[in-house]
Amino acid sequence: MNPQLLFWVPALLRIAGVFLVSAVLGYFFGAIAGLVTSIFALCVILTIQLGYLQHLNAWLDHPDSAKLPDGWGAWTDVFSRLYRLRRSDEKHQVELTEWLARFRQAMTLLPDGVVIMDDVLFLEWCNPAAERHLGLQNERDKGMRVTNLIRNPDFMDYIILGRYEQPLTLALKDRKLIMQIIPFENRRQILVTHDATESERIEMMRRDFIANASHELRTPLTVINGFLEIALMQPNLDARTRSSHLTLMTEQGQRMQNLVEDMLTLTRLESIDFPMRPERVNIPTLLEQIRQEVEALSAGKHVITLDIDGPDIRGSTDELRSAFSNLASNAVRYTPAGGTIAIGWRVGIAGPVFAVQDSGIGIQPEHISRLTERFYRVDKSRSRETKGTGLGLAIVKHVLLRHAAVLAIESAPGQGSLFKVKFPATAVWL
Repeated sequence: MNPQLLFWVPALLRIAGVFLVSAVLGYFFGAIAGLVTSIFALCVILTIQLGYLQHLNAWLDHPDSAKLPDGWGAWTDVFSRLYRLRRSDEKHQVELTEWLARFRQAMTLLPDGVVIMDDVLFLEWCNPAAERHLGLQNERDKGMRVTNLIRNPDFMDYIILGRYEQPLTLALKDRKLIMQIIPFENRRQILVTHDATESERIEMMRRDFIANASHELRTPLTVINGFLEIALMQPNLDARTRSSHLTLMTEQGQRMQNLVEDMLTLTRLESIDFPMRPERVNIPTLLEQIRQEVEALSAGKHVITLDIDGPDIRGSTDELRSAFSNLASNAVRYTPAGGTIAIGWRVGIAGPVFAVQDSGIGIQPEHISRLTERFYRVDKSRSRETKGTGLGLAIVKHVLLRHAAVLAIESAPGQGSLFKVKFPATAVWL
């Protein structure tokens, strides 16, 4: 049925009923009695309507605290519909609050910074990443102008020029940030920040690695090409000179081979396509092999001891042989003749520990934190004398990462060095 008919038909019927009752009373008791009755009835109806209007007005002023009555006549449907609308609005408010909470939670978990500003750059909200990147505090700085919080000339120029289609690269608080302002809605803007510090560091390491690898390969190639040119230009070299040249070329060729093998080993250790396949590592057998290799490298110039007092572990025998061998061979290379080298395996507080201690030349404190960087050398001239590739400790680092182990270094100039590999208790083979 038509909603207008549903409203007007009952209302008109009520008014007709009042007039009918008034007419009946007027017929029996006189016209004045009928008129008074009709006026009184209409006043009662008007009072009821005004009362409901007052209830509606009070509810509109305080919809959370005021309560709607059940109503009478058309008001029953009006109040019922208002109640349903109120319940629907409350449901939507709850859903909106939940979605807003989820949105803010998602924003707080983003690695990139998000700053919401109005059209004149007053801060409305920012996530924790933006607080770290820009030194902001959401509660403290809300309502303040962002240009007063980020005091940087390049950022100010970016704001003044308004060329927001291009990101801004900014050095701020020892970080390299990539920032961009994105307008949205009519009166709001978003400032997005991305911390490129680690990416820049990795890119720098990549460039350094390529440069160092090229340099390391160029040196032996230069030596080999030089001797080959001499051999071509002077085919009648005496046997002694030719033998000396061939010996040097062989050494340089071996150096290149070692370098390439170490680079391939590093690539394999870093690749997800070569997952580690854990096995039982027989520690006594492995360390005895390491001891024999170290004694061969030392050629009787050092006193070498081996002490084993610990369990077998779970891991890759080949990878651990490479890591342990690098640590032990470094001890030989950087310990003068007559020095001592102690190789040990024991149970530590948190798990098994492999240790190599020497009485060598030691390491300056400022170099210790960088020893596992690729091609990093404390003394480049000595490294060439010892025929190292500069990748040994980088290989050790990646092997230990795959075994959840850590490398600890204790050293002082002239007092030798102690390298410890600490494995977790879960590495023990049960």
